[in-house]
Amino acid sequence: QVQLMESGGGSVQPGGSLRLSCAASGSSSSTKCMGWFRQAPGKEREGVAGIFTAGGTTDYASSVKGRFTISRDNAKNTVYLQMNSLKPEDTAMYYCAARFGSAGCYPLRHPNSYNSWGQGTQVTVSS
Repeated sequence: QVQLMESGGGSVQPGGSLRLSCAASGSSSSTKCMGWFRQAPGKEREGVAGIFTAGGTTDYASSVKGRFTISRDNAKNTVYLQMNSLKPEDTAMYYCAARFGSAGCYPLRHPNSYNSWGQGTQVTVSS
């Protein structure tokens, strides 16, 4: 059984920064890709960023490109999301996702590409 545990969420003012972390445990296999999704009340779940384990190729939503950076530690099956210049519209529940196995990571920011999900961590940006 695989578990993903997010941490690092919180409440910040506009322009502030947060770093989210997600650690995978309970699996003997490595990930093919990991990603971050977010969902605000009444809105569709949005793929924020994804990263391939091999090679480190990334993909970002246009709304966060240049402000957010996704990175990973392959040995630890851990993914990070550095969020800078946060805006009120970034407010959402952020979910970590991972694909364990050799297939299923395309499109990288589509939820169907992943087979493991965390419980979510709340990010609130307000003045």
